[in-house]
Amino acid sequence: MKYRKDKYERPLSILGFGCMRFTKKGRTIDLDKAREEVLEAYRHGVNYFDTAYVYPGNEAALGEILEETGIRSDVRIATKLPHYLITSSGGIERMFREELRRLRTTWIDNYLIHFLTDISQWQKLKKLGIEDWIREKKKADEIHSIGFSFHGNTENFLRILDDYDWDFCMIQYNYADEHAQAGREGLRAAATKGIPVIIMEPLRGGKLVDMLPEEAKALIRKSNLNFSPAELALRWLWDQPEVTCVLSGMNSVKMVRENCRIAEAAEIGAMPPEGYALIEQVRQIMTEKMQVGCTECGYCMPCPQGVDIPGNFRCYNRMYTESRRSGRKEWFQAIALGRPATFASQCNGCGRCERRCPQQIPIREKLKEADRALRPLPYRIAFSAARAIMLRGR
Repeated sequence: MKYRKDKYERPLSILGFGCMRFTKKGRTIDLDKAREEVLEAYRHGVNYFDTAYVYPGNEAALGEILEETGIRSDVRIATKLPHYLITSSGGIERMFREELRRLRTTWIDNYLIHFLTDISQWQKLKKLGIEDWIREKKKADEIHSIGFSFHGNTENFLRILDDYDWDFCMIQYNYADEHAQAGREGLRAAATKGIPVIIMEPLRGGKLVDMLPEEAKALIRKSNLNFSPAELALRWLWDQPEVTCVLSGMNSVKMVRENCRIAEAAEIGAMPPEGYALIEQVRQIMTEKMQVGCTECGYCMPCPQGVDIPGNFRCYNRMYTESRRSGRKEWFQAIALGRPATFASQCNGCGRCERRCPQQIPIREKLKEADRALRPLPYRIAFSAARAIMLRGR
C-alpha cells in the first residue's frame, strides 16, 4: 500500500475504506461479511476507515469489528458530527459521547463536521462554542485531527477553509466533477494551505463504472491501457499530488483486493497521456447527453437575483448523463441547502446573464426547463420540508 502524509506527518493510506456501504442483512449490517472485508483491507495496508453518526448501524458495526479483531490502535477511525441535528452546545458533547460508545473507543483519529454546504452552518456551530470544544477534545487526546466534509459550491468551500485552522477536509471529486462543488480549485487551495484532502465519491457512487454511457464503456474496453472504468477514475485521482486519500465504499472482498491492487500500483504523475486522452473522450460522450451546453465558466455570474446558474444547469445535466435521482440529489446538496437560496425559480427574466454568456445559451428558458425537471411537485414538497429541517436555527 502507498501512503501520503497528513498535516502532522503521520502516514495515511492512499485508499480509505468507506464503511457507508456495509452490506445489510435485513435491517442490520451483515457483520460477518463486513468483518471479512475490513480485515482484508487491513491486511493490504489500508489504515483509514470512514463512518458517520447518521449511517444506520455503521459506527457500532465498525467499533465491534475493530475491538474484537484487536486492530483498533493500528487504524484511523473517521466519523462525523451531524451539525444539522445540533441545537445546543450540550448537544455536541452528547452526540460525541454516543459516537465513542458506539465505536468502542476513547478517541477519534479524524473527526469531521458532517455535510457542510454553506459558511453559515459553520458560523452557527461557532456561536455554540465549537472552537473551544474542539480545543478541549484535542487537549484531552479524544480528537486527533479535526476536519469537515463538504457538498456546497466552491465559494463557500473556500470561505470555510479560510475560517479555521483545519487539519484536513473531505470533498466530492472525480473526473466528471472536476469543477463541481469544491472542485479542483478547492482541492488546490487546501493543498496550498497544507491541508490534506480526503476524496469521497471517486466513482460517483459507481456511476463512473456501471452507469457510464455504453459508448464510453466500449472506448475504455478497446483502449490499450487495459484499465477498467474504476481503475481509470482512481488512477486519475492518485495522479494528483494534492489528493491525500481516496475513499471507496468496498462491499466485497473482491472489490477490496482490486482497489488495493490499483492503489499499490498508483504513483503521482504515472498516468500515461493516453489515460488523460481517454478520459477526455469519455467526458465528451457524457457532454453530448447534456441538456444545456454550459461549461461552468461563470461569465453569467453573479445573478442579480442570486440564482446559481451554473450549479442548476450542472444538476439538470446530471439527470441525463447519469440518472434523474443523481441530478436531484446533487441539486438538493449544492443548491437547496444554500442560504440564501439560489433556486432557478428566482430568475426574474432580466436577461443580464444571456448578454454575458460565451456559449449564447438561452439561459432564461433553460432555467425554467431545469427547474421543472429538478423539482416536479412531489420533490418540491419533499425538498422544502428537508430544507426547513436542515437549515433550522440558521
